[in-house]
Amino acid sequence: MPRINLLPWREQQRKERKLAFFVALGGAAIGALVVAFACYLLFKSMISSQEARNDRLRVEIKIVDRQIEQINDLESQKQRFIARMQVIEKLQRSRSEVVHLFDEITKTMPDGTYLTSFTQDGKKLKFEGVAQSSTRVSTFMRAISASQWMKDPELEVVESKPGNTVGNSFVLDASQVTTSGDDDDTIAAKPRHGARTGGGQ
Repeated sequence: MPRINLLPWREQQRKERKLAFFVALGGAAIGALVVAFACYLLFKSMISSQEARNDRLRVEIKIVDRQIEQINDLESQKQRFIARMQVIEKLQRSRSEVVHLFDEITKTMPDGTYLTSFTQDGKKLKFEGVAQSSTRVSTFMRAISASQWMKDPELEVVESKPGNTVGNSFVLDASQVTTSGDDDDTIAAKPRHGARTGGGQ
């Protein structure tokens, strides 16, 4: 006799297709999760590597900054050292200039003239003294003009004070001549323009 299947085969077939669909869907979800996790690990590795490079760059930048600060400090020390050397050289030159100046003052003072006061303010010189006559003051001014260590004599006043039997009182201004970097031998080798006159009346 022929057999007749009375089971609901269509319903069974739907269940099988539905089960296959869910299995495929689960497999796809698992695959997507695996891919996503792999991408996460890859991106995390790339980020970690970049952060490591950034940290190294920051360290190198700090090292370079310290080196730049040291270079700047060395440059500042160099400038201060140069400034001190210039001051020392200037003091050495001015020391010899003072010696030459006082020696020159004694040489330019004519006979019958003496100083009561001498002051210096920078390169400005002020002479106060007494001369037997105004002619000797003029002689003193000509000697200053001819000097290689003094220049620009200007007479402020010359007068004969009552009761002063020695001579005429005078106040005279002048300027000091600096070497401007020339050494003493060069200054000494320069010819003097004019000669000191000591016998004016």
